[in-house]
Amino acid sequence: MTTADKLVRCPWSVDSQLYRDYHDQEWGRPLHGDDALFERLCLEAFQSGLSWITILRKRPAFRLAFAGFVIERVAEFDAADRERLLADPGIVRNRAKIDACIANAKVARELDTGLDELLWSFAPPRRPRPRAIGDIPAVTPESTALAKELKRRGFRFVGPTTAYALMQATGMVDDHLSECWVDTRHTGLG
Repeated sequence: MTTADKLVRCPWSVDSQLYRDYHDQEWGRPLHGDDALFERLCLEAFQSGLSWITILRKRPAFRLAFAGFVIERVAEFDAADRERLLADPGIVRNRAKIDACIANAKVARELDTGLDELLWSFAPPRRPRPRAIGDIPAVTPESTALAKELKRRGFRFVGPTTAYALMQATGMVDDHLSECWVDTRHTGLG
């Protein structure tokens, strides 16, 4: 969809400036680093059942509430932190998702390899970009395998759909439409 600046973007990104900025600067671009990927894993879990724009709007508050998503710090959260998070109107106050984020930090801290290496080991080979939104899957064999491995290791709130959304958001796959102006090849993808 062509916008006022004459750039063709994926249709989901044109409803707000926040979506456009996320689409243009983050989504689908390769992301590395254990803490950075942990943040995305947590935010994708919090998004489950909600609109992504809700999470984007609350992301600054999430970062503050979850100590910048530094795995070592979140892994040390205790019952008082849980109660603090449940009382924080700036984030999604869902006990199961909060508990999953804290539990996932504990699991990530104990991995025998980094979270970055684990997640990226499931990235599929580069494929042609989809031509239409309807060509984008919600789940792939790779996202199913990733979710299964994460669950096997003790991670929570990481089903195949959430795993695929994580893969899209962090550039493990490039689901920008073929006509979209964003070029992820210059960021190390593929």
